[in-house]
Amino acid sequence: MTAPIRFPRFFVTSPAPCPYLPGKSERKVFTELKGGHADQLNEALGRIGFRRSQTVAYRPSCIDCQACVSVRVVSEEFKPSSTQKRLMKRNKDLVVTECRPWATDEQFELLAKYLSARHPDGGMAAMDELDYADMVEHTPVTSYVVEYREPSENGEPGRLVGACLTDRQGDGLSMIYSFYDPDHEARAGLGNFIILDHIMRAAEQGLPYVYLGYWVEGSPRMQYKVRYRPLERLTREGWQRMSDEEQSELIAEATAPKNSLDEPIKGARGKDGQPVKFPAT
Repeated sequence: MTAPIRFPRFFVTSPAPCPYLPGKSERKVFTELKGGHADQLNEALGRIGFRRSQTVAYRPSCIDCQACVSVRVVSEEFKPSSTQKRLMKRNKDLVVTECRPWATDEQFELLAKYLSARHPDGGMAAMDELDYADMVEHTPVTSYVVEYREPSENGEPGRLVGACLTDRQGDGLSMIYSFYDPDHEARAGLGNFIILDHIMRAAEQGLPYVYLGYWVEGSPRMQYKVRYRPLERLTREGWQRMSDEEQSELIAEATAPKNSLDEPIKGARGKDGQPVKFPAT
């Protein structure tokens, strides 16, 4: 007889400073992913706005704010803009490989360089090799690391310039965390290229969506996610597609010149507020 699937137990974190919006606090609801049904549970929770961090699925549960909105790209209908086409052409020589979820020194060195340049005040900036190994290897679901390498002439693996920890779900790819060489002048836009590559890969595999995590209106660091059309967001009525008009306005805002006087939020924790540790369950 097959054992029944147990309904997961959910927990709530204590309020903490919001990594996106000044003056706000954040709170998360989370549950543990474990057992033979971890993949199914992760997929079900992903469709209602949860994200995975190691063996935990979480989503915002803030008392007085709903700014964090789950978004996903419809891969099979995606049409790149002229800028995105140029970016794809410029990086088409990169060698892309799906690797098992096993942390390497080379990956960690690239992550440390990325965090130092892009998120020096974030909580992840203090990660060491063991923390990174936990992030990559402690996965109860189907996941892998997608590596992006420059071509080589001697047959050896080329220089690693980007990577993404990715979950493969029944309805799409969920980009858990991506990082890249932030100082590679010849390959500006690597972060966007990694997203574009995931959209193309999902379409080729017949997967309808690429989950990008949370879009936070009012947070400049999260506005890059609106550049991919068509984009769907999770609402109280379910997933709904952004209108072309609204998305065009958001893209115009996202690509407008930035105020160089804007200061980073102290204690910001990087993309999607990626948590490293949760309270023990």
